[in-house]
Amino acid sequence: MDAEQLHFDLEPVMQRLLEEAYRLLAALPMLLLALLVISLCWAAGGWLSRRAVLERFTSRNPFMRDLTRTTVRWSATVIGILIALEIMNATALVGAVLGTAGVLGVALGFAFKNTMENYLAGILMSLRQPFAPKDHVVIDGNEGVVVALTSRATVLMTLDGNHLRVPNALVFSSVMLNYTRNPSRRFSFDVGIGVNEDLVLAQRIGTSKLDSLDGVMDTPPPRAYITALGDSNVQVRYHAWVDQRSHDFISVKSEAIRQVKLALEEAEMDMPEPIYRVQLTERSAVLTPTAGASESPSPKPSLQPSSESAVDMRVQGDLDAQIAQDQSKRGAEDLLDPSAPRE
Repeated sequence: MDAEQLHFDLEPVMQRLLEEAYRLLAALPMLLLALLVISLCWAAGGWLSRRAVLERFTSRNPFMRDLTRTTVRWSATVIGILIALEIMNATALVGAVLGTAGVLGVALGFAFKNTMENYLAGILMSLRQPFAPKDHVVIDGNEGVVVALTSRATVLMTLDGNHLRVPNALVFSSVMLNYTRNPSRRFSFDVGIGVNEDLVLAQRIGTSKLDSLDGVMDTPPPRAYITALGDSNVQVRYHAWVDQRSHDFISVKSEAIRQVKLALEEAEMDMPEPIYRVQLTERSAVLTPTAGASESPSPKPSLQPSSESAVDMRVQGDLDAQIAQDQSKRGAEDLLDPSAPRE
């Protein structure tokens, strides 16, 4: 193979490069005009996103305010890009870009399915909030006080003082129990009364004591019902209502049980314990007491319980300091608004 056969002619290549360079130089004014259109649309989108109309529309929801601003700005920018492509006579590129974006969107949708579910659930709950800050709720078995609502999760403070993050998709689709929505809350407890006692009198004694207890509401009044006949007693269930705005639910219930027990004991009501029958099949060896054990031990002084309530049953604020500290650090990330409409 001689040198003439290995010779490459670069003239056509250089000619093609020059033609492309001349074409780019000729399109440079259009390219600058297209970039100018995109910049103007971006600036117009920013100006529209700061208008007072949008502020009034989303003033109560910082999450929706930021989302609306971003949507308006990027919508204006996309319009500018479409106009720029039309100026550059590259509208055929739009179909390819949209097709690629559709395929990419489907792939990202499957990859970030849980993230998108939590994000959309956060948007819906921020519009129509199912709870307010510091509400005592139970969500899918998770109990705590509401601290904040973010774009992805609902933050609770458990009654033990621990942080609990519940995904918004789970909150949106789960059964929710809100103890704070209705300030009046009922408690109940059972007491076993002897089968030979006057059950109506036991009901009256308990309800009378509950009616005089601080923290128990007058309306609805305390009530008592006979619920079951046990092996050695009759079960009487007492009901009473607490206003949670002024009194602590657990403290009032605890004191109510103590006071009803004392009232029944003062009336000499029999409250028998369960009776068990023990049958011995073989007699065990009898242990003879030692000399030291023959002396009877000295009786212990009996502690007489006080019938007067000495328990503070006001609303407890054990978690208030921790919740306030967490909310101050969170800042604008919290999407909850105390004045927003509730479901």
